[in-house]
Amino acid sequence: MATTMQGAAPLTSNHVRVIGASSLGTVFEWYDFYLYGSLAAIIGKQFFGGLNETTQYLFALLAFAAGFAVRPLGALVFGRLGDLIGRKYTFLITIVIMGASTFLVGVLPSYAAIGIAAPVILIVLRLLQGLALGGEYGGAATYVAEHAPHGRRGLYTSFIQTTATLGLFLSLIVIWLCRNSIGKEAYEAWGWRIPFLVSFFLLLVSVWIRMQLHESPLFQQMKAEGKTSKAPITESFFSANGKIVLLALLGATAGQAVVWYGGQFYSLFFLTKTLNLEADKADIYIAIALALATGGFVLFGWLSDKIGRKPIVLAGCLLAVLTYFPVFKALTHAVNPALEAAAAKAPVVVTADPARCATQFDPVGKATFKQSCDIIKSVLAKKGIPYSNAEAPAGSVANVSIGGVAIPSFEGDALDKKAFTDQSAAFSKQVFEALKTAGYPDKADPAAINSPVAILLLTYLVLLVTMVYGPIAAWLVEMFPTRIRYTSMSLPYHIGNGWFGGFLPFISFAIVAATGNIYSGLWYPVIIAGMTFVIGALFLRETKDVDITK
Repeated sequence: MATTMQGAAPLTSNHVRVIGASSLGTVFEWYDFYLYGSLAAIIGKQFFGGLNETTQYLFALLAFAAGFAVRPLGALVFGRLGDLIGRKYTFLITIVIMGASTFLVGVLPSYAAIGIAAPVILIVLRLLQGLALGGEYGGAATYVAEHAPHGRRGLYTSFIQTTATLGLFLSLIVIWLCRNSIGKEAYEAWGWRIPFLVSFFLLLVSVWIRMQLHESPLFQQMKAEGKTSKAPITESFFSANGKIVLLALLGATAGQAVVWYGGQFYSLFFLTKTLNLEADKADIYIAIALALATGGFVLFGWLSDKIGRKPIVLAGCLLAVLTYFPVFKALTHAVNPALEAAAAKAPVVVTADPARCATQFDPVGKATFKQSCDIIKSVLAKKGIPYSNAEAPAGSVANVSIGGVAIPSFEGDALDKKAFTDQSAAFSKQVFEALKTAGYPDKADPAAINSPVAILLLTYLVLLVTMVYGPIAAWLVEMFPTRIRYTSMSLPYHIGNGWFGGFLPFISFAIVAATGNIYSGLWYPVIIAGMTFVIGALFLRETKDVDITK
């Protein structure tokens, strides 16, 4: 593509309107994302009530991930529409579908009320939202970039990324107000619906504002000249352009996604599920970190106009690779030092026949985990206790050693339901007492928490998020020609964020459950971010000076 050296024009009121209207979809996207993620345990109980507790939570995460799974399909459907009929009308459609899907979760009857229909409808709503989201971001980024003057695309599109944090703030505020105004019991029974219902007002405002917009000037010009693509999907993926799409995925968006989700979402999981920090306090810590670091989106977007998109995004990926393990270990020391001390002083070891150990995941809700190894790991997983594994002779009954004190498990296959329940309760009580004696805490002790250090570490993680996410929209827009831009950039973005990023909580949770090491889940984002750094550095070019009118 040709380059241009024209100066950067100032921000106008029209630019402000374009950025604001386009960003509302991102607010909606991340409002729903954090809403559903934060309420995953409650949603599991409400809509998957026929399953055991561990499987409820995993199914809630899978329903969450289902929306991400179909995002690439949405990118193809709505990306094609955006390149055929225009940016404005396409992302007007997407926000209506997206907003309605979020709102309807708030009125959906629970499993107790309508049985299996409840989880089925929930998953359908997640799929619809995922499809709409597949077309939302590409439209917003393309629309803003095609309005932005040369030399300001990184800055202007970075405001879209900033509104993701606004969506998080809105969800945290609404959840906090509901949880603390009606009480925990009422909140878990029906109050959790309120945040979903509130989204209706956000939908009305979003649609009204977008109705006032005009079509992108570059698309209008291209259409007037008869240069629109007749087959955007074919041109995007079944030509030389397909190689750029693949490189954009592996060398940019995959790493960006896992750093994004690792820093802002997995960190929240880690605080609440692993370190047993009170949910309200975890939300406050994340909110403070976001408030401190959110300016980084605009800073790195602006800086990418000066030094380039590539070095900033790849630097964020590299820093994540080098620092994730020490940062999360430091987070444990700051938030729950008693857990760290107990694990060092009285390590927990599960000794079992590996052939008789399941993965603690039941995809069809039928497993009862009655083998001796599974019984132990189920108890430890519920308490968030780190452990290591040792191999026992084939066919032997598993045992758990807590600080050198061994507690034998039992085989439950031959027991009836009542006998198994009674023996499980007795075994769990024995394990819990041994853990307490060894110094393992039930929850993070507020008096022992080093809040400033915890917030500093979380702020660092969010700063990495701003590095990789701030410039990514401009980088993707500039990789592709106008006639197929919407389609071409949407697919790698949503495979990266929908699959590589969206499945991060589930994959990392499963890795931790399988290994017993509370940090082992970090290997997933570290490996993906490392891959992106290498591929991006070797095969992707800098784009900040390209002329996107071509």
